[in-house]
Amino acid sequence: MRIVHETNLINAGVFESGEWTTIREEIHNSIASVVWPKGASNFSINPVRKGNGVKPIKDGCMIVLRERFRWKTEEFIFPRGFKKVGKVDALKQTQTKPFVLEWETGNISSSHRSLNRIALGLLHGIIVGGVLVLPTRNTYKYLTDRIGNYEELEPYFQIWKSLHVEQGFMTVIAIEHDHIDPKVPLITKGTDGRALV
Repeated sequence: MRIVHETNLINAGVFESGEWTTIREEIHNSIASVVWPKGASNFSINPVRKGNGVKPIKDGCMIVLRERFRWKTEEFIFPRGFKKVGKVDALKQTQTKPFVLEWETGNISSSHRSLNRIALGLLHGIIVGGVLVLPTRNTYKYLTDRIGNYEELEPYFQIWKSLHVEQGFMTVIAIEHDHIDPKVPLITKGTDGRALV
């Protein structure tokens, strides 16, 4: 897959530039490692509207983050006092606090919750930063109906940009398929995430 937008919403205080460079490279490499079909060198999508599953795409990225770069996946970061905040998709420990990654597999409400989870972690000093990865509308139309997408979330970016955070980093990464190919198989919900790396 390829990255088409990378938008910083919060960049406050001092975040060790060397650490961010490493984290960013690992995220970019993990996204680029997601291919379809299995054994391909890039990501081609069958252009059937609402025809492709989304969770296997995320799972492919999580496998690379976990196995190649030693990130932890499906981790709780909030203490017990924060009810129903949920787990983050992936986490990397920095020299100070965790850095988290969320990969969108739900609807636009889920996208808002993901960014709010990152914002809450920053406001309470629990994390040093976080990234949300989600598709653009160009890819969205071929995925599970109503999946969150960059263009639908973008009008609300000003809300997160206006937060007063003394220390922290938040960005949104928008991804797309590399090619359209009606001959490749559809990505189903039952597809093993490992097949996409």
